[in-house]
Amino acid sequence: MAHEWDNKKPTAQMLGRWQPFHDGHYALFQEIVKKTGQVCIQIRDVQGVDDNPFDFETVKKDIEEKLNPEFEGQFKVMMVPNITNICYGRGVGYKIEEVVLSEEIQKISATKIRAKMREDGKLK
Repeated sequence: MAHEWDNKKPTAQMLGRWQPFHDGHYALFQEIVKKTGQVCIQIRDVQGVDDNPFDFETVKKDIEEKLNPEFEGQFKVMMVPNITNICYGRGVGYKIEEVVLSEEIQKISATKIRAKMREDGKLK
């Protein structure tokens, strides 16, 4: 079934650095998309800040390659500032909730992935 993005529909948000977008992130997306049918994936603008070597276009391409064609039309990818605090008042009309995945998935580490990429000469 083809999905078409609709900005007016209820949408879940995923905010992160995605350095790189790995299987843990993919598993998280699979759970989040079930909530509303579409997800806005926000990439924090952090290339060059601390250990964040990948630029927006690289991260966006990785996400799109991982999620398409299975989830085409069910996600939108955008760059956002380096958001470090999410603050809200009362009665804001949305939820902030943690999605708890299996211990095996939670052990996936982008830090370890980057270290392995450096070891293999795929990343400086």
